[in-house]
Amino acid sequence: KMDDDDDDIPQLSSHSLAALQEFYLEQQQREGIKTSQGFNQYSIGSIEENWQLSQFWYSDETASCLAKEAVLAAGKGGKIACVSAPSVYQKLKEQDGEDFSVCILEYDRRFSVYGEEFIFYDYNQPLNLPENLLPHSFDIVVADPPYLSEECLEKTAETIKYLTKGKVLLCTGAIMEEQAAKHLGVKICKFIPKHSRNLANDFRCYVNYASGLD
Repeated sequence: KMDDDDDDIPQLSSHSLAALQEFYLEQQQREGIKTSQGFNQYSIGSIEENWQLSQFWYSDETASCLAKEAVLAAGKGGKIACVSAPSVYQKLKEQDGEDFSVCILEYDRRFSVYGEEFIFYDYNQPLNLPENLLPHSFDIVVADPPYLSEECLEKTAETIKYLTKGKVLLCTGAIMEEQAAKHLGVKICKFIPKHSRNLANDFRCYVNYASGLD
């Protein structure tokens, strides 16, 4: 009988269905906000995290603090490169009109909405960079390697060393302290970065210059 077959189809409880509908409504509302006038495309969260790419955005306070530090370290008219650190890039772009320039090196092509400042970047090919990205042309490089592995850090470090004139601001796990010192000569800071969603791993900042993060 057909009725018996219907019993095999899994049914959502009314509570689950309501929760699912609420989720979709929130998604639609968020998308509506994104497309409405006055939306700041540089706001953190304007592009959703993709956990499959190991993306975790900083909290607004952390991104602001790191952006402020990058501007101070770069100096007047300075050039800043954000490597796999889109939250910092977005916060820097919110400071429209400030006397610095910035670009974002990122694997996620959704960030290509930022135009010429976006540079596609795959840490597995650390020096596969555009010809116009000249060596040692950035006053500071802010980097957040996507994975907590020495291989990822070592390859990202190649990119950082190619780009920077000297200053490095690295964000990665506390467990990477030894490797960070080995590959980039950076030391851990007192400042503890936070993410918009809590991470299980203890996260820290590292620098190779006298910073305002201590």
